[in-house]
Amino acid sequence: MNAWIDTLLFGIYPYICLTVFFLGSWVRFDRDQYTWKSDSSQLLRTGSLRWGSNLFHIGVLFLLFGHTFGMLTPHFMYEPFLSAEHKQLMAMVSGGVAGVLGFIGLSILLHRRLFDARIRATSRTSDILILVLLWVQLLLGLATIPLSAQHLDGGMMMNLAGWAQHVVTFRPGGVELLAEASWVFKLHMFLGMTVFLIFPFTRLVHVWSGFATLAYVLRPYQLVRARRLNVPQRSQSADRRAH
Repeated sequence: MNAWIDTLLFGIYPYICLTVFFLGSWVRFDRDQYTWKSDSSQLLRTGSLRWGSNLFHIGVLFLLFGHTFGMLTPHFMYEPFLSAEHKQLMAMVSGGVAGVLGFIGLSILLHRRLFDARIRATSRTSDILILVLLWVQLLLGLATIPLSAQHLDGGMMMNLAGWAQHVVTFRPGGVELLAEASWVFKLHMFLGMTVFLIFPFTRLVHVWSGFATLAYVLRPYQLVRARRLNVPQRSQSADRRAH
């Protein structure tokens, strides 16, 4: 029974989430571009928004890129200069710091969203839902650190990374790598995939705009040349006649 559930949640569910993530984002951009925004509540009340938003974005963006490169980079590419043990320790320390920053920032934003009457009145259910989901996800991520400390040989981290690499390369056998993983790891992974599933239907779609902005900043400078029209000049004699 457990093997069947693992196959459903970690062998089939990831592809459902990724399909909805990409197709849903494309359809929303194509059909509802006016809803493609972060719906900032800054105009209603600034207050703690700056601290909460900055801490949340710093922590979450670091975790996003850290998980992406850490999980999807094959071991042989960094093995000559970084062992699995040191990689796991580095991930625990840096991920723990980023997770705490993100968790504090998100707690501020969630409190503001729930207990500020003006902001609560203009909030949609999806706004609160995604904040709660991310809050629980960050809490679970922090909870995996003590569990990781029990496997400092890097074995569990390598199994989790192996599962992710099997998924993105469409290879079978990834589910078996999670056989010894704790339920905390599995729940953290399940909620992470669920974030991708609901991504196109929430304000999170504005993340795509961030990548577009980065592409704009990195683009080559635009070369602009002025068109100079050759306007015939009047002769001095014509000027004298005009006066």
